[in-house]
Amino acid sequence: MPDPSPIRIGPGQSTRTAQRTLAGKSSSLAGIRHGRGATLSPPDRFARHQSAPVDDGWDSLAEDEPAPRTELTFEPARTIITRNDSPDLGFDRSINAYRGCEHGCIYCFARPTHAWIGLSPGLDFETRLTCKPDAARLLERELSHPAYRVRPIALGTNTDPYQPVERQTGLTRAILMVLDRFSHPVSIVTKSAGVLRDRDVLAAMAARNLVRVSLSVTTLDTDLARRMEPRASTPARRLEAIAALTEAGIPASVLVAPMIPALNDHELEAILGAAAAAGACDAGYALLRLPLEVAPLFQDWLARHYPDRAHHVLQRIRAVRGGALNDSTFGRRGRGQGVHADLLAQRFARARRALGLTRGRSLDCTRFAPPPAPPDPQLSLF
Repeated sequence: MPDPSPIRIGPGQSTRTAQRTLAGKSSSLAGIRHGRGATLSPPDRFARHQSAPVDDGWDSLAEDEPAPRTELTFEPARTIITRNDSPDLGFDRSINAYRGCEHGCIYCFARPTHAWIGLSPGLDFETRLTCKPDAARLLERELSHPAYRVRPIALGTNTDPYQPVERQTGLTRAILMVLDRFSHPVSIVTKSAGVLRDRDVLAAMAARNLVRVSLSVTTLDTDLARRMEPRASTPARRLEAIAALTEAGIPASVLVAPMIPALNDHELEAILGAAAAAGACDAGYALLRLPLEVAPLFQDWLARHYPDRAHHVLQRIRAVRGGALNDSTFGRRGRGQGVHADLLAQRFARARRALGLTRGRSLDCTRFAPPPAPPDPQLSLF
């Protein structure tokens, strides 16, 4: 079996020498693969030509393909802060140093973004990643601009800032160190206990009320987690991370997301209770979203892993999405509509109050101060 570990990046390696050609497509037939979430790898929706597998008479379609290893590509970028004006998001700016996510969560709403670079939202999304090696330098430049006005920056809004490749690149840590020097507030969402590697920086920022961390916990069932989020930290490790962050004085909350009707929504109160016991100070939740290519990917995954309940789960999803599998309407996309969605919202509100998960607070934007620019070395000539 090929080594599934990500390609290592040397500290002195340049963007040019690390660049790889994003060419070729994965087979549209994938099936269940150990350590991978997607069971399909459909072509991107912008492709001019699409291919379909054909049996050549030699049982080629029945042959087991080798497990795909993770490839990492350097992506040149001109800016690093992404802005939005969505009325149902709690932030207006974010940073995503990675495109694609090795965690392989089958439900990830970010999967369709891989089509923008000509890759499949299926297996390519979790095996062919790109990163922005100049993220910290670009961030420092943007924060130093005289016209910049401070508001909290969100990390982990599209792909996880602590996915496995972060161990090699250290991009998230570099970003945090810039934010720390500028006294800039930041919120982090992750499914990885890897956030504890940056406990020192986060603790220093927390002492000035500049950071909060949300651990996304989708289920307490390790078997379901292994199938649904194959390379994310186990549920137990995420709860341990909440406890460790809290002990270090770093505000930690739990994000129960996504709640999937008839699959994991019955665990809502149990997850909130476990997080409260670990020391979480606040909580949030979101209902499953299935935009664009995510819908067929999720349906195929469900049919392969849980054939006995697949039809029922899809029917319940349609019940909270107005008869469809997805509703992108602002205000409804994260909460749904109808009786089942209303009941979920009531259950969450009641459990949150009862468990005291209401102690979150706003981050401090008044401390923001760009550090002095280094002296111009040319002046030393005079």
